[in-house]
Amino acid sequence: MSSRTGAKVPVIDFSNQNLKPSSPEWDLLKFQVREALEEYGCFVASFDQLLELRQPVLGALKQLFDLPFQTKQLCVSDKPLRAYHGSQSRLYDSISTDDAHIAENIEQCLTTTVASRKHKLQLALGLEKTILRMILESFGLEKYMDELSDSTNNHLRAMKYGRPNTSEPTLGIPPHCDNTILTLLSQLNEVQGLEIQNKNGEWMNLIPLPNSFVVMLGESFSIWLNGRLSSCYHRVLMEGNEARYSIGLFARPRGGYLVKVPKELVDDKNPMLFKPFDLEEFLKTFSPQIVQGRGKSALKAYCSV
Repeated sequence: MSSRTGAKVPVIDFSNQNLKPSSPEWDLLKFQVREALEEYGCFVASFDQLLELRQPVLGALKQLFDLPFQTKQLCVSDKPLRAYHGSQSRLYDSISTDDAHIAENIEQCLTTTVASRKHKLQLALGLEKTILRMILESFGLEKYMDELSDSTNNHLRAMKYGRPNTSEPTLGIPPHCDNTILTLLSQLNEVQGLEIQNKNGEWMNLIPLPNSFVVMLGESFSIWLNGRLSSCYHRVLMEGNEARYSIGLFARPRGGYLVKVPKELVDDKNPMLFKPFDLEEFLKTFSPQIVQGRGKSALKAYCSV
């Protein structure tokens, strides 16, 4: 197993509800976001408004995953990485839906208090757009904001990592990079396990904060940026006798949208590294390998020039 380090991923405070583009605070946070992504491919976004929503959503997830296995299997989809994934004996279970901003799709899988659920989702969607704009601005590419935002599908996933009942670390999810534009993860209880790999190949444990999202740069965005930023390589290790609950917002390019490097990021010193690709077509072919965590950069290998 690779070595581990006690170093910490940066925590950036997004609690200011009056944050506006071009303001001094906006520019400071934009610099911090770019710096964190260059070094780690991720950061922790603290958000005071999350504190009051944590327990209601945690209660909903426990209720959801306590449903009979046969009931959870009723959540189905013909698209890769959607619906229910799990078994009666597996350590990891998840239930997910596309178009997370559409309330009817959330109702298919989650049964929490409506106000709490929708409020947390609105916070996540707002934060995602803020961070996306900051990254684009930092490269002088803000003119692409509407195009990227309109072509993104927000994929909501509830996750449970079961109790391994051992003091030895047990792999909950193999090391991988998400194929997203951005990923936002909210840890709902105190059980640790999420780790990211730094540039030195060391694994860093992300201690969950009750008022935060872990924000990760995904492979699709790294490719769109022509490799200027690297995606976050991460895994989940479980130990002890407590289950781990989390919820994630995965912002992915919609099927039919061709992800391609902007011309502004290509010149004599920076040749184009990746061919245009449709993520949905990639998932139809390579979904089994992604689910099983095979390959650090399967998507980049798929569309490399």
